[in-house]
Amino acid sequence: MMARTLEPEVMDEPEQARAYANADFEEENQGFVDRFRDFFPEFTEGHVLDIGCGPADIPIRLVRAMPKCRVTGIDASGPMIEIGAEAVRKAGFSHRITLRCERFQSCELADRPDAVISNSLLHHVPNPLQFWYAAKKTAKPGAYVLVMDLLRPESAEEAQAIVDLYAAEEPAILRRDFYHSLLAAFTEDEVAAQLAELNLSRLLIDVPDDRHWIVGGRL
Repeated sequence: MMARTLEPEVMDEPEQARAYANADFEEENQGFVDRFRDFFPEFTEGHVLDIGCGPADIPIRLVRAMPKCRVTGIDASGPMIEIGAEAVRKAGFSHRITLRCERFQSCELADRPDAVISNSLLHHVPNPLQFWYAAKKTAKPGAYVLVMDLLRPESAEEAQAIVDLYAAEEPAILRRDFYHSLLAAFTEDEVAAQLAELNLSRLLIDVPDDRHWIVGGRL
């Protein structure tokens, strides 16, 4: 198994943010929302925190699917938040989605969330324990949690093969970022060790395909 190779923590290049926002993540993002609803059918209303919300596609899909929910999305990338704010406005959800440009390490919410979600953020984080600690500290006790991210392949060659298989038609900048994200991702064992270290044993990890892991449960 190859060692983890860090990539920049924040996608703050405007061209990079625009390429990500324009990419076709409909299947992945809608699948994430569908998983949340399947994992937690009893959760039908409340405050959801999206850590690393990017261009806000998942918050929009979530409030559209769950009319009694509202979302606070945070992201450290200014360009991502700008794109997300425009998407939220066009979707007509400005009253139910709040976006904040800030780092999750310093996030404090007066209204503690009932659920925490995150998709494709953890591989950007140098110290993953900071992420799990922030989720645990920020949310209400017993909050619902669903986190999904990339799974690090065993070699650089395998990472390139995954990029070629799933992003062959995407722009070069997106293919580049996907490759580096795979190299920066965590293995299933590493994520399990992170959860154990922060005593998050109620959260369970699953590997649904060849390039993702999912953690779900309640704090």
